[in-house]
Amino acid sequence: MTEDALTAPGGPGATPLRNPATTAVPGAGTLLRLLRDGRPRTRSELAAVTGLARSTVTQRVDALLASGLIGPAGEAVSTGGRPPTTFSFRPDARVVLAADLGATHARLALTDMSGTVLAEDRADIDIATGPEPVLDWVVDHGRTLLESVGRDTRGLLGVGVGLPGPVQHSTGRAVNPPIMPGWDHFDVSGYVNSRIARPVLVDNDVNIMAIGEHHVAWPTASHLLFVKVATGIGCGIVSEGSVYRGAQGAAGDMGHIHVPSGADKPCRCGNTGCLEAVASGHALAEALTAQGIPATGARDVVELSRNGSVPALRALRQAGRDIGEVLAASVNMFNPSVIVIGGALAQAGDHLLAGVREIIYQRSLPLATENLSIVSSKAGESAGVIGAAVMVIEHCLSPEHVETLVMGG
Repeated sequence: MTEDALTAPGGPGATPLRNPATTAVPGAGTLLRLLRDGRPRTRSELAAVTGLARSTVTQRVDALLASGLIGPAGEAVSTGGRPPTTFSFRPDARVVLAADLGATHARLALTDMSGTVLAEDRADIDIATGPEPVLDWVVDHGRTLLESVGRDTRGLLGVGVGLPGPVQHSTGRAVNPPIMPGWDHFDVSGYVNSRIARPVLVDNDVNIMAIGEHHVAWPTASHLLFVKVATGIGCGIVSEGSVYRGAQGAAGDMGHIHVPSGADKPCRCGNTGCLEAVASGHALAEALTAQGIPATGARDVVELSRNGSVPALRALRQAGRDIGEVLAASVNMFNPSVIVIGGALAQAGDHLLAGVREIIYQRSLPLATENLSIVSSKAGESAGVIGAAVMVIEHCLSPEHVETLVMGG
């Protein structure tokens, strides 16, 4: 799918909604970017900040008002004469549909343009069911969420989707995903766009979780690692405030790095000794079952640990150490200021986190850990849907794409 198809409301072949009173106003997006900080400003203040002529600012403000993206926010203090009107960003002018698809679950949310969750839905869905049934669930339940808050697709800014496998972000396609049969190079963006004619952006699930965590808890952190420990293990990398995806979108696939404790244990990727083969929720459940403690996945491991199962707690602590082995090298190489541990296994408490901290502080350089925070996720299970929404918001409200919204009315 082309970039135009990703960003143009309605997608290929659709007829965009237009406001007859609104025409193309180049530069309106720059003004909107200023107003998105939440501070109301007058036309004069906007002219002073941007250095633009008052007439130019007035034209751009009028276009943004017509689109509904900004609105009057009261009057400023008068310096003589009639008090000037202030204007501010309206986060509720559009909504975003966000989907976080895991190996065995799907979480769906509707947010406003500040990333605030308005409505949510969740279901146990096997990603191996295939792309059409899973994405049909996203679209159908997304429409239901829209109805629940009194909206329809005309007020939808876009759709964000996170997938539990490698994703080529520019095309919205999964690439050789190990646990997603039928998804390889499937046109996720195109399929969803064909059913709900709005911009669709797709990324790896741990990348959107990193975006969500950064947005919710660490907005000023320039360098952050988000580690998801669930059925699999992955890492989202935030560098200079933006997600780093690598040349092919495979950056952060730490679950398939070899660890000493892995020995020759086979991994689903075809190699042996991978971190995921010994420290993932699936691996821990398998190891506990072999000890006579039945467990089928990460949720069972968490439940066992909460009930005080010593073998489960020991397994979690060792999993933390194994993860710490990989992260210690990453700390020396990348020097993040924050490492966030999230995913299903992170809900088990401090044992996993303690193991991670233990090894990182042992193996990493003192300078690299001097101001390092190693914490549990604050966004929790909502990190993925919030991140998917923020991904869409930042894309669609970027200066180069706002003109499309203004034209659409």
